[in-house]
Amino acid sequence: MKEELRHLLESLLQNGSEEDLGVIKQLLEGVQNKIKGNRRTYIDGILHMETSFENECYEITIPISPVIHNNLNIVHGGITATVLDTSMGVLVNRLVPEGYGAVTNQLNIHYIAPGIGETLRCKAEVIHKGTKTMVISGEAFRSDGKKIAYATGTFFIIKKG
Repeated sequence: MKEELRHLLESLLQNGSEEDLGVIKQLLEGVQNKIKGNRRTYIDGILHMETSFENECYEITIPISPVIHNNLNIVHGGITATVLDTSMGVLVNRLVPEGYGAVTNQLNIHYIAPGIGETLRCKAEVIHKGTKTMVISGEAFRSDGKKIAYATGTFFIIKKG
């Protein structure tokens, strides 16, 4: 496996454009951060997520780069969905009682504007906090402050075990 990766990387370094090399760098740095324990998941590492939690509100900000572009050179809707779901899910998991976790039951997203600019920021807040489910709202913003998506998510609260 290591030899195969060396050959692949060498080929990419020789034949890749500057954009290709930037993408490879971002991906490799993300995996490296996961391996070093600086990130909890590969998605967190690859997307270079920066987070904050305050007053039952959780935010994730990621840089916008070619790694997350669709064929129109805007943020891929699936990436927006992933970051919204992650921000809402982390919020729920911070609020459930000890010994419990939460998983997404339903996710609804309304895309409003293209994801362009330098960053994508997703903000999650509680709509309903029950004992078996939580309903969370999420909003995604680009770096100029324009809202690009609105989401709601329902999360099952389950006992770990």
